[in-house]
Amino acid sequence: MKLAVVGGGSTYTPELVDGFARLRDTLPIEELVLVDPAADRLELVGGLARRIFAKQGHPGAVRTTSDVDAGVADADAVLLQLRVGGQAAREQDETWPLECGCVGQETTGAGGLAKALRTVPVVLDIAERVRRTNPDAWIIDFTNPVGIVTRALLGAGHKAVGLCNVAIGFQRKFAKLLGVEPARVHLDHVGLNHLTWERGVRLGGPDGEDVLPRLIGEHGDAIAEDLHMPRALLDRLGVVPSYYLRYYYQHDEVVRELRTRPSRAAQVAQMERELLEMYGDPALDEKPELLAKRGGAFYSEAAVDLAASLLAAGGSPHQVVNTYNNGTLPFLPDDAVIEVQAAVDGRGARPLPVPRLDPLQAGLIAHVTAYEDLALQAALHGGRERVFTALLAHPLVGQYEYAERLTDQLIAHNREHLAWA
Repeated sequence: MKLAVVGGGSTYTPELVDGFARLRDTLPIEELVLVDPAADRLELVGGLARRIFAKQGHPGAVRTTSDVDAGVADADAVLLQLRVGGQAAREQDETWPLECGCVGQETTGAGGLAKALRTVPVVLDIAERVRRTNPDAWIIDFTNPVGIVTRALLGAGHKAVGLCNVAIGFQRKFAKLLGVEPARVHLDHVGLNHLTWERGVRLGGPDGEDVLPRLIGEHGDAIAEDLHMPRALLDRLGVVPSYYLRYYYQHDEVVRELRTRPSRAAQVAQMERELLEMYGDPALDEKPELLAKRGGAFYSEAAVDLAASLLAAGGSPHQVVNTYNNGTLPFLPDDAVIEVQAAVDGRGARPLPVPRLDPLQAGLIAHVTAYEDLALQAALHGGRERVFTALLAHPLVGQYEYAERLTDQLIAHNREHLAWA
């Protein structure tokens, strides 16, 4: 079995490689190819990847290349983890929206739209290369904004599934609070990528006992603190929102916080410098502790599980993924991409049934889905008017004056990445 990771020079990659090494019985990789245009980073990450495999006794070979076509040729699955423009572009995404009093964040709001516009054309080009060299390969997208990118891939006819680590993070945290093995925890997880709620926490599977009320009652303070949300909000909602809902439920407070501290991009950039220095140490043969602060916790476990199921090598029968709605949420188009529990196997991902949603959840999901449709049109076809319309539609922008100013800012800061600008 051959897997290729496009964006393999990312500082995330040792987390992924560690999972491949530990879970080799679930996903028996014979060849792992790390693909990245940044040759200097790729050499450092590739060297550490080989040492991790060697230390854990993994027999697979690790190769590195800057040639996408060569890297993905004959791959059974291709994982995408790109950041077009690097941390410098992320720094911009997180700062210029604040000038209008809007949240500055890399996956939602105006910053998220900028990332989508930079990313979608690049991902589609890579996917076409995969299709030319190996049309049977699965594409697993971890590249943000996952919902929009996955919708672009599926809309172009690619064999693609989107993946995010939010659900597996909740599963692991809840399992720890309940004192059970993570495999026993099944989440009633529903929404869009980075716009989700845990509506139930079931022990043993989709039909198991729902212990979410007990979790909130006994551990609500800890859960709320972890989300940086008021405990009273959890009690009133009766569900656990993802931490990205804080941008909606506490927008103005978040803007005030973001204006008074260094951006997340600046913090991550410093971590990346330290991590790359560590990766260059020939004695290092495991992922360093600092990597846990970089983000993407449990990404490797989720990626292994998904790849194993898609490639019929094993894997869990039910996983939280991003895939076509296909009637699951009846108030959305079939081709909307939702993030829910799905049955996953060699045929792809098919969402499990979802009980009727509370209007508070359904309304926001419908609103953001409409934005994502407009955002994808802007990413595919360009044009100032499409960018403006997408921003006007986003609930974190939504005002004419803001949308006008943010459109000009977005284009000015991203001109080098926009072929039409």
